[in-house]
Amino acid sequence: MNMFYNQKGIGDVLIIPVKQGDRNETTFERFGDIVKIIDTNDQSVLGYNVFQASKYFSNLDQLNEVPVEKSVVAELEKAFQANGLEEGSGLDFSPKFVVGYVKEKEQHENADKLSVCQVDVGEATLQIVCGAPNIDAGQKVVVAKVGAIMPSGMEIKPTQLRGVDSHGMICSMKELGLPNAPKEKGIYVLDNQYEAGQAFVF
Repeated sequence: MNMFYNQKGIGDVLIIPVKQGDRNETTFERFGDIVKIIDTNDQSVLGYNVFQASKYFSNLDQLNEVPVEKSVVAELEKAFQANGLEEGSGLDFSPKFVVGYVKEKEQHENADKLSVCQVDVGEATLQIVCGAPNIDAGQKVVVAKVGAIMPSGMEIKPTQLRGVDSHGMICSMKELGLPNAPKEKGIYVLDNQYEAGQAFVF
C-alpha cells in the first residue's frame, strides 16, 4: 500500500490508492476531511483522499510518495477516528515491493518460455510464473506482491498463466522505472547484501 502527497501539484491532500477501478463506475462517501472512493459494482474500496492532510500528519514531504512508517499509519488511524470512521482504515500497509529469494525454478509444462518459480519473500513462499530468460534458482530478485501498483499503473493480481497459478511478479529494472535499465529482457538480479522479505525501495 502506497500513499502520495503533492502539495504543489494538487494541494493539501493525502492520496491512498487501494485498488484500480473504472472511473465511470465509482461513487464516494465523505466523512469530514476523508473521502472514501467506492466501486459501484462490488462496493469495494478503491481508495481514500485525506483533505487538510497537514492537520493530521506531522512530517509530510512536499511531494511524491509518503513512506509508510508506523508513526504515519498511527496518524492515519487517528485521522479516520477523528472524522467518524471508527472502524479505522483496515488497510494493509505491509511492503508490496520486497526482496525475494528464488528457491526453485522449473520449466512450465505448457510453455517453453515460461518458468514456474518458488520465491521466498520472508513471511511466505510464493509461486510466481516468470518469462524472463535470465531467471534462475539461487537469485535474489525484486518481487511485486499481489496488491502492488507498478509505476505504469498496473495492479498486480493473482492470475493463471497457461493454467498455472501465479501470485506476484518478479520485476525487471524497466518495470520498476529505474534509471539506466538495460534494453535486453530480463529480471533485476540483486546482490547478496539484500535479505528475503526486506522491503525494496526505489
